[in-house]
Amino acid sequence: MRAPLVLLSALALSGALSACATGPQRFPVQATRFHYDAVAQRGTVTVEPLPGGGPASIEYKTYAAAVEAELLRVGFTSPRPGVKADYIATVGFTRAPRALPPRQSPIQIGLGGGAGSGGWRGGSSVGGGVSFPVGGSGAREGVVTELSVRLRHGADAVWEGQAQSLTDTTAPDADTPSIAARLAQALFSGFPGDSGRTIEVK
Repeated sequence: MRAPLVLLSALALSGALSACATGPQRFPVQATRFHYDAVAQRGTVTVEPLPGGGPASIEYKTYAAAVEAELLRVGFTSPRPGVKADYIATVGFTRAPRALPPRQSPIQIGLGGGAGSGGWRGGSSVGGGVSFPVGGSGAREGVVTELSVRLRHGADAVWEGQAQSLTDTTAPDADTPSIAARLAQALFSGFPGDSGRTIEVK
């Protein structure tokens, strides 16, 4: 009965290690804000694309909606139809492919039918058995997304910020709405934020 118990224990361990060796799927967001005053006066705000960006795409509208939601959360309001807003928030974003950090090196676990104990490669192993790798290595596909927002009051820019993060394209929250929401939430965290300071939001 001892050999089956050893086999089951090794299999359970391999499953746990495999989960640990896959590497992170979620990376923190880095956000930097700049402003000349504390933007103490809130008011109505309209979200617009950066000048010269062409017609607004569906993807842009997703980022714009995420920014608008955060502006409303921190105290701005939407203008009445036909009324000019007090503030204009221009929104832009970029996406670029980026290789993710490699996963942990594969680990070999020995399994066998004889009595004994399993161990890491280089240690004791079970009988003559077989071995198989846990986890893997090699490049994985990711994407770096940057969100930029500039808040203008009249002709003057009173606040601007950039937020960027690396995303594992295989992660469950790698869709555009999730990425846009994460970046916007980090960018407006503690609005208006400390001017010139970069924060990291997990």
